[in-house]
Amino acid sequence: MTGTVHPTAVVAQGAELGAGVEIGPYCVVGPQVVIGDGTRLLSHVVVDGRTRIGKRCTVFPFASLGTQTQDLKFRGGQTFVEIGDETTVREYVTINSGTNEGEVTRVGSHCHIMAYSHVAHACRVGNGVIMANAATLAGEVVVEDLAVLGGMVGVHQFVRIGTMAMIGGCTKLTQDCMPYMIVDGNPAKVHGINRIGLQRKNVGDEAQQRLKQAFKIVCREEKTTSQALEKIAAEVATCPELEHLVAFIRASERGVIK
Repeated sequence: MTGTVHPTAVVAQGAELGAGVEIGPYCVVGPQVVIGDGTRLLSHVVVDGRTRIGKRCTVFPFASLGTQTQDLKFRGGQTFVEIGDETTVREYVTINSGTNEGEVTRVGSHCHIMAYSHVAHACRVGNGVIMANAATLAGEVVVEDLAVLGGMVGVHQFVRIGTMAMIGGCTKLTQDCMPYMIVDGNPAKVHGINRIGLQRKNVGDEAQQRLKQAFKIVCREEKTTSQALEKIAAEVATCPELEHLVAFIRASERGVIK
């Protein structure tokens, strides 16, 4: 299937365009860009740097992908952006390249990145993530699969957001957000497990109940995190979701939001 490049678009020599790629009016594609089969840049899109976009993605007008990091520590070198398959990038989204030599900013497959969102240097965004309008990730943030960030969420650098977490609009995150939880407010607070999200992903009632028990121990009892983990190990029957939650908490360097 032959692709199309609009006459007003500028595609630099060296760019690699897969089968069926559509480059719309006034787009600019740099010489080290690779775009996968069936991806569409609708119009006025800039893709630069060492950027690789997967298959069947759609990028809406005025998005800017792969441009130089905004990190003032940048001193040059080869840095990268990678975007998975079937991801939608809406208007005015910015996804910046890494800061240090060899550093990669990654966005997974089947993501939906809404208008004005920002993904900074060296972030790692998993698969199936939704970022609503103007959600903003500072540098080196990790967002696990299937997390949902509401509009205008602000995420501090180095923060981790666990799988299937749901973050309410305008929330400020300065610590790690545990997987499977609903977090909202400023200061941010855990309000319970993401029951609707868990049901939609066919997580069973028993696993949900165990996650709810763990939530109450960590967030509602007056215990240190270490004490809470000891009680979970002693009193809550294990399951894969609970194991992931406990491992996430143990790996936290910033502490978890409660």
